[in-house]
Amino acid sequence: MRFGWLGLRPVALAAGLGVVVALGQAPLGAWYLSLPALAMLICLVGRSTAPVWAAWFGGAGYFAAALNWIVQPFMVDAARDGWMAPFALVLMAFGMALFWGLAGWFSRYSRSPMLAFAVALAASDLMRGYVLTGFPWALLGHIWIATPVAQLAAFVGPNGLSLLTVLVAAGLALRRPLPAGLAVLGLAVAWGYGFWALAQPMPADRGVTLRLVQPNAAQQAKWDPALARVFFDRLLSLTSAKPTPDLVIWPETSLPYVLDRHPEIGGMIAEAGNGAPVAIGMQRVDGDKAWNSLAVIAPDGMTRATYDKHHLVPFGEYIPFGDALFQWSNISAFASQLGNGYMAGPGPQLLDLGPKLGRALPLICYEAVFPQDLRGTERPDWLLQITNDAWFGHWTGPFQHAAQSQLRAIEQGLPLVRVGNTGVTAIYDARGRVTASLPFEISSYLDAGLPGALPVTTYARFGEIPVLLLLAALATALLRTQKRRKP
Repeated sequence: MRFGWLGLRPVALAAGLGVVVALGQAPLGAWYLSLPALAMLICLVGRSTAPVWAAWFGGAGYFAAALNWIVQPFMVDAARDGWMAPFALVLMAFGMALFWGLAGWFSRYSRSPMLAFAVALAASDLMRGYVLTGFPWALLGHIWIATPVAQLAAFVGPNGLSLLTVLVAAGLALRRPLPAGLAVLGLAVAWGYGFWALAQPMPADRGVTLRLVQPNAAQQAKWDPALARVFFDRLLSLTSAKPTPDLVIWPETSLPYVLDRHPEIGGMIAEAGNGAPVAIGMQRVDGDKAWNSLAVIAPDGMTRATYDKHHLVPFGEYIPFGDALFQWSNISAFASQLGNGYMAGPGPQLLDLGPKLGRALPLICYEAVFPQDLRGTERPDWLLQITNDAWFGHWTGPFQHAAQSQLRAIEQGLPLVRVGNTGVTAIYDARGRVTASLPFEISSYLDAGLPGALPVTTYARFGEIPVLLLLAALATALLRTQKRRKP
């Protein structure tokens, strides 16, 4: 039996190898399975007479396994939305795999198809972060986040880690002593550097206490009007516990009311704060427009500062091409409870919380996935992410999301505070290590100190420029001058 230009058996093998490559992603972090599987996939594509097909199905297997959490939002109201879940997973997997197919196409024009496919895979990871608003989730370099190798992100960022990953895998795929030896040596050097970096002394803590509030509101019940007061009272109770911290932080859209319509709520939150400011995730409304926002409630009950999320989730927080396009189908954005979607804020901005707490860069949920969203302002003193990952179940999605937040801390050399509705709620130091955390899916709070910041990193200063230059140089060197291979 044949499938297009490629036999059914190689297609199945490519997809299966893609699934194994995905095992390197959180929460498993099985890089020791992911790396050899990637090497075998590179070998398969490089030797295939139809590398585009092999790469595309390999990518489909990879993304289907890595992004399996995409079905969870459809299960929140399964009776209404459950039928769409398998279509979402298949479309997401094969859609993201188009980037891998493009890498397979590039390999046809190279002196070394295996190495060309590997380099193009790294380039496709970078492209995914920007094309059509970007989706840099499950990058190949993410398999190293739980290992010392992740410390290289301070120099080369996530796409540099992806390039390292594919070059090591390609060296193994070539199955010759010199490239295989160089691959092993390169990985050993990266690992050794990571151990050295983690052993270096860290700056002193900032000397403040933060309270991270995790209400654990189930997504199915989160917007039930009958339970709004239950969840609000839970937040107030966790906030008011003694002793009083320097700042209390609630997760994304945790406030079950619209603050602008209930001005008395600010006073209730301030009273619970016992003199500490309270940063809350909420929906902000102005007429028929709404924003996914973070507001800081001062001890006098007034709103000191507001930040509106600017990098929205397509179909989650807004409908691409406008709501009118989908009015016939009654489809609306999942996360928005006001109209069919949120408005985008003006862009990144710092929250000045005073001389003691310093300046924080707020990131609401999805924004922590994008390294570029951490640029565009002066350097903050720390990073603050609020999120609601209850949408994505309790198997893979929340932990992959948290792992990317961990990587942002390493890239920037800044501590990151992460507050989730159901978790993951944790504080990461400037090397990405967890200094304090709450168990997943419990209702509680965490009081912990804020770690200090490291000097500005190479990646924070130059972003993707070094990796782009290296990718361009490698691509130029690999382009074939002879007649291209036949498809």
